[in-house]
Amino acid sequence: MEVYSAKDEYLGTGHYQKGSIMVRIFSFEKVVPGVSFWKSKIQKAFDYRKSIGLTDDANTNVYRLVYGEGDGLPGLIIDYYNGTAVIQAHSIGMYRERNHLVEALKEIYGTKLKAVYDKSKESLGASGTKVPPESEGESELKNSYLFASDHEKQVLENGLRFHIDWEEGQKTGFFIDQRENRKLVAQYAAGRKVLDCFCYAGGFSAYALKAGATQVHSVDSSKTAIKLTDTNIGLNFGKDARQTSFDADAFDFLGSHSSEYDMMIVDPPAFAKHRDARHQAVMGYRRLNALAIKGIKPGGIILTFSCSQVVDKYLFHGAITAAAIETGRSIRIVKYLSQPADHPISIYHPEGEYLKGMVLYVE
Repeated sequence: MEVYSAKDEYLGTGHYQKGSIMVRIFSFEKVVPGVSFWKSKIQKAFDYRKSIGLTDDANTNVYRLVYGEGDGLPGLIIDYYNGTAVIQAHSIGMYRERNHLVEALKEIYGTKLKAVYDKSKESLGASGTKVPPESEGESELKNSYLFASDHEKQVLENGLRFHIDWEEGQKTGFFIDQRENRKLVAQYAAGRKVLDCFCYAGGFSAYALKAGATQVHSVDSSKTAIKLTDTNIGLNFGKDARQTSFDADAFDFLGSHSSEYDMMIVDPPAFAKHRDARHQAVMGYRRLNALAIKGIKPGGIILTFSCSQVVDKYLFHGAITAAAIETGRSIRIVKYLSQPADHPISIYHPEGEYLKGMVLYVE
């Protein structure tokens, strides 16, 4: 739909949807979007990734191709997994453009594109969005392959191999946004006993092992996540006695085992997805990090994160400070962390900076 001001001045064209965001603007010029329009937008996103060295990296073949407002495509996420593009629409409008998006992707990637999978059920269904049938017999939202079929689910990230389950896994299958922070683990893990809380696919655990950690414990309350972690550790290290997985609640595990470690990764799922849950989320981050800070050995390193968009970096910093005060330990901030360059933040959409983190040195 086209948006006009009170003075009847054209402002932009976007997708309309009932909710807190009524219109997601994708063009500030009058357009009738089709394959050529979407190809132009996605080509710009691809060219940007190419300019930062992601599209032709022999050691990394997984990256985010489209990041919503950061790429001028609000309501759309596309992740690239070694030949498979996984689409996730966050608006009805983008969902209805999915076939045009597939054609655009095929033109951009050519023979490198092996499959396209639509995983919009979770992103649209989570908010209770109902998508009216577009054709006879289409009665419900479902995930499916839009081009080709099941393709190789193994990817490379900085030379490490990971099995990606975009059909049943969380988000689009992997937390691509932690790529550079996983790489950072190599600077600190050598010679340390490491705890990877909320490990999911074992990404941080694998990097810690590669860097020379003496022992790695991977913790997640999901049996599926633990199975995926074990698969990925096996892909890279076989049966490595240094690594053990635990199917356990991270809060409980920290409360009873934290004194064993001199490095921890604390990367929980979003504690708040809406503003009305923000206060409880901040309290959750405070409690979680107090457990980690209280127990870690002197001279220990903690990498701690929040991916809750409604908890900005200042609130997160405040939660960590409160946790530090509660424990009474002396702490240095070694480094502030954020999302990688393939999750660009539009200067006009600062809310796009959702991932924040800190490296802490605990005396």
